[in-house]
Amino acid sequence: MIARVSLELALRKEFDYLIPADLAGQIEVGSRVQVPFGPRKVLGCVTALAGDSTRVKLKPILKVIGAKALVTPKVLKLARWIGEYYCCAPETALKSVLPEAVRREQAGWRELLHVRALPLAGELPKLAKRQKEVWNIIEERRELPLTELIEMAETTAATIRRLEDKGLIAITTEISERDPYAREHVLPTLPLPLNPAQARALAAIITTMDGRQERGSQSPNPVTGLRLTGSRDSPSTLRSISATFLLHGVTGSGKTEVYLQAIAHALEQGRGAIVLVPEISLTPQTVERFKARFSSGRLQTLVAVLHSHLSSGERHDEWHKIRQGRARIVIGARSAIFAPIDPLGLVIVDEEHENTYKQEEAPRYHARDVAIVRGQMEGATVVLGSATPSMESFYNCQKGKYTLLELPERADDKKMPMVRVVDMRQTMRGGKGVPIFSPQLKEAIAQRLERKEQVILFLNRRGYSTALQCPLCGFVAGCPNCSISLTYHRPEQKLRCHICGHTELVPTVCPNDKCRHPGIRYSGLGTQKVEETLLKIFPRARIKRMDSDALKRKDDFRRILGDFRAGRLDVLVGTQMIAKGLHFPNVTLVGIVYADMALHQPDFRAGERTFQLLTQVAGRAGRGDIEGEVFVQTFTPFHPAIQYSRRHDFAGFFEQELEFREQLKYPPVSRIALLTMKGRNEEKVKFSANHLRHELEKAVGEMKGLIMKGPAPAPLLRTETYYRYQIMLQTPRMSILSHHLAQLLPSLAWPEDVVVSVDVDPADLG
Repeated sequence: MIARVSLELALRKEFDYLIPADLAGQIEVGSRVQVPFGPRKVLGCVTALAGDSTRVKLKPILKVIGAKALVTPKVLKLARWIGEYYCCAPETALKSVLPEAVRREQAGWRELLHVRALPLAGELPKLAKRQKEVWNIIEERRELPLTELIEMAETTAATIRRLEDKGLIAITTEISERDPYAREHVLPTLPLPLNPAQARALAAIITTMDGRQERGSQSPNPVTGLRLTGSRDSPSTLRSISATFLLHGVTGSGKTEVYLQAIAHALEQGRGAIVLVPEISLTPQTVERFKARFSSGRLQTLVAVLHSHLSSGERHDEWHKIRQGRARIVIGARSAIFAPIDPLGLVIVDEEHENTYKQEEAPRYHARDVAIVRGQMEGATVVLGSATPSMESFYNCQKGKYTLLELPERADDKKMPMVRVVDMRQTMRGGKGVPIFSPQLKEAIAQRLERKEQVILFLNRRGYSTALQCPLCGFVAGCPNCSISLTYHRPEQKLRCHICGHTELVPTVCPNDKCRHPGIRYSGLGTQKVEETLLKIFPRARIKRMDSDALKRKDDFRRILGDFRAGRLDVLVGTQMIAKGLHFPNVTLVGIVYADMALHQPDFRAGERTFQLLTQVAGRAGRGDIEGEVFVQTFTPFHPAIQYSRRHDFAGFFEQELEFREQLKYPPVSRIALLTMKGRNEEKVKFSANHLRHELEKAVGEMKGLIMKGPAPAPLLRTETYYRYQIMLQTPRMSILSHHLAQLLPSLAWPEDVVVSVDVDPADLG
């Protein structure tokens, strides 16, 4: 027998190897193997089995990694689609579906020594006093880890071994699973009653799940008559009637309860579920809610967690719980979409609009879109949930590709918060500039503190000040590696680049040799400055800041939110990590310190992102018995993104924004591929980009509907010492363009220090 193997080298080809007789029963499609490749030993994955090969003198496979195939044939098929659609090497796509902790040859379970009491044959033998004390603990616990027993009994391993010699106990080596949430105790919950809108949404999802179960994943498409399997096209052009739902529910409308009851139905069918969340920080509270529902009862199952903040050992154990079928629910960030759940019944993408679902490195996949394709390939139902859907998803509902489900009101008849827009142009003080807090917001905070209610203040910029500037010569401290100013971090007294991490000590005078003015000052603001100012105004308030600078330890996020939930904090100041998914009934006021932060970015999605962020942050207020209030501080109060978010009017914003996108043929009306050339010599990069434009015109210039823009400098021209130029391709059919690019780009030669990357369906244009 012959095995076709994809190596962990981006060579864009597979290699044939002989299967030795002693490994014949161990190798299947998806098996991880070690093979000889030249003088090296390389790991790879078996992608196919064959009776013979066109090659001669084949080398044999050296060993099999793991007792079971690690990549299921279904996930292998998904990896192939990712490689084709996102225009990357197949090996790179295949590598992305397995966590590194699972891929490693030496990866394995943690083994610990366990002590177990044996049945007594007759009377207890005579024991020394110390041995008797240890025996009493063992007899009570019956079984426990050796290290735990040594600590409890304050004894030594030698003392315990003497009990083993007397036949009282057995000391054995056992697997000890590393569970990141093992220390947390959750109280079981029961399904909550649904309001009419929730009930209608759940009924539609369940009906489709039942239909998909009956038809199977290989059935013809009811719309086109074509089979879905193996299609290279994008998720927006693949159909399956009612298999993909967009659950559009206002903040606090009870989307999670719909998810929970839909998952219960998947478990009833004997199938599993994947739940994607956009931020790792949201995982703990999501895990808690799902474990509480499925930790006991008839549908009891393990809930596995997959994300990058787990230790290598935890990731290994969580993944294998899924592969073994013991965990039938998986919760995690974007890479969790590759979890080996089989059979898969339901995929939920919560906050589907978030750009964190987009992978920044090759393969540059979008987890939401991969979820839809996986659902189509495996006959699973996909639910996209959001209070502020992406333009693409809502547009697909209008075109009949997805089914729209609406939850227009908050659960339990809670009112949406009152949003007040504050024009900061009117708060300027004579000669002193603009204050951080408007009088209106300051008064509102004071009222909440007096009433023992809680406040969230949002500013999507960390640090103390955004720039260090000389008022005399205009010098601005910039990063030597990137086209960006350095941010001042006051606690460390350092200037830091938020792109490459470069740091400098704060200068005492202007660094410009021709100036040296001592009055150099800081401009702009970040969360550190907001926190400091707040403490000066309200010295008795209990205030905590949450951003990536403040969270140093693994459990800081959970601990701070726990303190806030328990009422040990009055005000939470933070970046976008506090903007979504958090439920605190005692929060009655949300203040958005500077709403224009992302509004004027050089990206066609700037308005959409601002609308989404403002609406999501505002949704943290008024989730309890007291009506919430939101203050939006802005210098552009009449911008459509701000006005529509004030009224919680997504449909109005969508219609207005779509008109703008149609005029310029931007997504969702068309698709985009962004080609970026980068290198340390700007002239070489510019020349290479012009050459690429010339080659593209020859290869794809005649494609119907294709619009080619550039080359032009990237909005952030220089990052981490590399200059970047971009070419944007807009097309109504990305699958055809991806195919052409995959053939063209590997055939082109570039200067040694210049590289080109392709981003299909980019989340931003930076």
